[in-house]
Amino acid sequence: MEALLLAGGKAERLGEAAQGLPKPLVQVAGFPLAEYTVARLAHSGVTRVIVACRAGDEDAFVNALAGLGAEVDAVGEDEPLGRGGGFRLAATRRREEGPVLALNGDELLDVDFRALLSEHEASGAAGTIVVAQVRSPFGVVEVEGDGTISGFREAPVLEHWVNSGVYVLGEDALALLPEKGDHEASTFPQLASERRLHAHRHEGVWLTVNTPKDLRRASEFLEAHPDWRPQRQLA
Repeated sequence: MEALLLAGGKAERLGEAAQGLPKPLVQVAGFPLAEYTVARLAHSGVTRVIVACRAGDEDAFVNALAGLGAEVDAVGEDEPLGRGGGFRLAATRRREEGPVLALNGDELLDVDFRALLSEHEASGAAGTIVVAQVRSPFGVVEVEGDGTISGFREAPVLEHWVNSGVYVLGEDALALLPEKGDHEASTFPQLASERRLHAHRHEGVWLTVNTPKDLRRASEFLEAHPDWRPQRQLA
């Protein structure tokens, strides 16, 4: 089983905390961010991870993510291709056919990948998006129809589901990925209009790492959960 991993981010919003590294290679609680994802993929039975990164960073990813139980193949983008273009480029290096896991390299989720793949297969969809709910960054004011304020809720979980950046893409979905650009602006709207997209609801951990504040929060979580620590396999 193979997986595609997007890793072309420049970590601009992390600033000096990135230390000049691509965001998926930024250290979080002692390990590169992407190492947590690759270790979880390998534990779920993924044998090969294809990383789409900036040209020149290939060896850095192969070396940083080696020994986790999955072969790592990195393909460099000579120019920024966007997220959809990055997935399409990585997909050209596949050795297998059929549905493939596709993930952002800068997220931390405890998704059950086996259950996700099974649900995708059962749905018959062209693609499956892992969706999650988020908390409001602000307190919410409850307002009645006549303008009366009836109460307050501090940072509630919002009712809407959002794209968490983890997918299963079948052959039809892969064929629709743009050569350059964002799949969320082209591929997914087209499949949704054709009613060929499925949602896998995830109610577990989902941590994004975009800012120094996000990095601190992720580090605190991982320090408190040593079971997330990647285990390297002996040669």
